[in-house]
Amino acid sequence: MSIGVPPPTSLSSLLDRVVPGTDVIVPLGNGEPVAFLDALEERGGSLVDVRVHQMHPMRRRRHHRGEFGDRMRHVSYFLSAAIREDFSAGHVDLVPNDFHRVPVLMRRRCDAPMLVVAASPPDHLGIVSLGVTADYAAALLGEVPVVVEVNPNMPRTSGAHLLALRDAVGWFEAATELVEVPVRPPDDVDRAIAALVAERIPDGSTLQVGVGAVPSAVAELLADHRDLRIHSELFGDALVGLVESGAVRLRGREGEPTIVTTTSFGSSDLYRWLGENDLVEFRSVDHTNHPRVVGSQPRLSAVNATMQVDLLGQCASESLGHHYVSSTGGQADFLRGAQLAEDGQSFIVTPSTALDGTVSRIVAELSPGAVVSAHKNVVDKVVTEHGVAELEGRTLAERAEALVRIAAPQFRDGLRAAARRLVGT
Repeated sequence: MSIGVPPPTSLSSLLDRVVPGTDVIVPLGNGEPVAFLDALEERGGSLVDVRVHQMHPMRRRRHHRGEFGDRMRHVSYFLSAAIREDFSAGHVDLVPNDFHRVPVLMRRRCDAPMLVVAASPPDHLGIVSLGVTADYAAALLGEVPVVVEVNPNMPRTSGAHLLALRDAVGWFEAATELVEVPVRPPDDVDRAIAALVAERIPDGSTLQVGVGAVPSAVAELLADHRDLRIHSELFGDALVGLVESGAVRLRGREGEPTIVTTTSFGSSDLYRWLGENDLVEFRSVDHTNHPRVVGSQPRLSAVNATMQVDLLGQCASESLGHHYVSSTGGQADFLRGAQLAEDGQSFIVTPSTALDGTVSRIVAELSPGAVVSAHKNVVDKVVTEHGVAELEGRTLAERAEALVRIAAPQFRDGLRAAARRLVGT
């Protein structure tokens, strides 16, 4: 061990720091300290009023299922597939939020915070990187006590998410394989939507896309562009291909980063690539997703998905009626930021139908109980495989007619009749 690295601490003594009322904050996704939470759950029956705060866990856990009752309870800021059923069963709490506000919400909510993170192995100075995620954890470094779980499989990445082990209350080593997140290959509908988006993104744009079939197809179609930047809360495999195509500017003026993100999901190849270069800058989410920061990006083009759009342009992106699927995430952050950006634009993408064409995703009114993730005033362009509805600056009647035109043909007559009742078009 190098001279700059303090000796490790026993896991048992670190667990002893979890006292009654402790708010254990852990990063999202692969930033989760797996061994620490495994061991904490082994003590679950003796804990008192412990809360685990986290967005988007990727592993199912005993405390998610309510096994320990209020002794150890999960507080979520974004539901994932791992905990949706547990939330529906009443075992998980959900805090509504916009992603850039999560650090603020955690500061206010957590009376006795303890941050526990997974990190890369230390360098000779004892400095670790939070690896493939910065999120809210990076924003809290230096503010709250932090425990570090050094994972030899975590790549060391560049950015403002570094920590000296001497500044932690303790650290230990535990090897955990990173979870891979496969992406469904784009189908013909995805490619049609992506083509309509890509043709509206000029050279010199700053790109925000998520992980999924449509974002992957958009990235592929932008490979012949030039001078692009990336400022996105998520960095996935498709963006590696875009960088390697030569479409992305690799350094800005005075060496400023041109590829900025707060977390990364994808394949083992992606995680390896991130550890092998310093092109991607990881920043805390209160930087990457703050609307003012987003709005400072040149020619921002933001691409986000939804599940349902009504004829006013309201988007339900986090629930199917009363059934919660996720949360708002960064969608509203980037829609607002795009409005602030010079020559900015935002795209809400969705197939026109669901359930093999039997249900329209363009609807007269959102399903009862549906949560409005993006309200009508911040929605710019809605894209289906049938076209682009440009909504910003349009009257209610014009918006409704534009949305009807991009609905699946078999639903247009019914939607037009509904539009006449709703907005007189």
